[in-house]
Amino acid sequence: MTYSLQLYTLRTAMGEDLPGTIKRVADLGYTAVEPYNFVATAEQLAEALSSNGLSAPSGHAPLLRADQDEIFEAARTLGIGTVIDPHVERSHWTTEEDIKATAEALNAAAKKGAEYGIRVGYHNHEFELEERIDGTSALEVLTRYLDPEVVLEVDTYWAAVGGEDPAELLRRLGDRVRFVHIKDGPLTRNDKEQVAVGHGSMRVWDVLDAVPGLEAAVVELDDFDGDVFTAVADSLTYLDEGKK
Repeated sequence: MTYSLQLYTLRTAMGEDLPGTIKRVADLGYTAVEPYNFVATAEQLAEALSSNGLSAPSGHAPLLRADQDEIFEAARTLGIGTVIDPHVERSHWTTEEDIKATAEALNAAAKKGAEYGIRVGYHNHEFELEERIDGTSALEVLTRYLDPEVVLEVDTYWAAVGGEDPAELLRRLGDRVRFVHIKDGPLTRNDKEQVAVGHGSMRVWDVLDAVPGLEAAVVELDDFDGDVFTAVADSLTYLDEGKK
C-alpha cells in the first residue's frame, strides 16, 4: 500500500513555491501525492512530480461543478488514475432523491472519465455520515445508486466526527473503498486542532486493517497550529514505523 500526501495540507507553501514544496515533500520520504484543484497548475506540477520521482495516484477536483474535460485532460497530464470529487454541499444529502441525483451525476462523470482512462470517486466530510435516511447514513445510501466503476475515498477522521466507527464503516462499504484519508486529532470540527497522524484520538491501524485492498492511504491536515511540514514528516514516520 502507498502512503500519499494530500497537497491541500501544504496549500500556503504550494502557492508561494510549488517546485520547492514538491521537492521538500519528496525529501521527507513521500513517494506519492494527491493534488487538488490541479487544472491551472497541471504542467508545472507534472514537471515537479517527475523531477522528484513522485506519483499522483489520485487527485481532487470539483467534477460536478467544473469542466470535466479540462479536469480529465489535466489529470492525464499528471498521471492521475482516479479523480475524486471532494465536496457536495450538505443540503444535497437530506433526501434520498437528492442523493440519487448526486450518484447519477457521479455515474455520468465516470463514463466521461472512462474515455480518458480515468476512474471517478467521491470523498466525504462529516455530514454525509450525520445525515440519515431511514437510519442509514447518506454516504451508504449513495453507494446504492453508484455504478460499480465509481469508488470511494473515505475520510476516516470526518467519518468519526460524524459519529461513525470508521473501521466498521469501511468494512460495510467493502471493495467500494480504494482510498482513505488518514488524519488525526481530538475528533472535533476545529481544523486547527488536528495533529500529526499517531498523535491524536484516531485508531489509525484499525482503520488501515479494515481495508485490505487499499490502494493508497492519504495523509492530510485540513489545518494545523504549528509547523505543518513537521506534522507531515511526523505522520509519515509514524506510519512507516507501524508498518515494520
